[in-house]
Amino acid sequence: MTVTLIWIAVALFAIGLYLSWTAGRLDRLHARIDAARAALDAQLLRRASVAQELATSGVLDPAASIVLCEAAHAARQAEEEHREVAESELSQALRAVFSEPGQVAVVREAPGGEDATEELAQAVRRVPMARRFHNDAVRAARALRRHRTVRWFRLAGHAPFPLAFEMDDEPPVALADRANA
Repeated sequence: MTVTLIWIAVALFAIGLYLSWTAGRLDRLHARIDAARAALDAQLLRRASVAQELATSGVLDPAASIVLCEAAHAARQAEEEHREVAESELSQALRAVFSEPGQVAVVREAPGGEDATEELAQAVRRVPMARRFHNDAVRAARALRRHRTVRWFRLAGHAPFPLAFEMDDEPPVALADRANA
């Protein structure tokens, strides 16, 4: 009888330990998602700021400046539920403005253009990386939250189900070449 109680206590302790470890792991994944989202937001804001600064510098032709400025402003001001669309539109505007390598050369030749081009190329390159880190963390948390144990014991608590950030983040070819150079 005593041996049976000891084995039951050991089994309950092992189950409790596993549940605690799983809940801790899920909590760490949620913290990783929050950190990755903050990094993604920072990179998106940096990209929009650099694009808007470049659009208002007078280096681009007026039509390109208007397109880029409006897209960058919309991306910076977008509410959370419309953010993915606004950021995708900024990516499209960047590809439209910098569709030709000649446009990048024109910007580079202007005073301060070399630094502006380099900064924009870096910002454009960092957005897909930040989005990939965020979406990888979301994918891992979703996989863990799908386990029966997590659902049955409600180990996720009241944390919202993590959502991936889906957007068009393909860089303009001319800037991508510049970033890799």
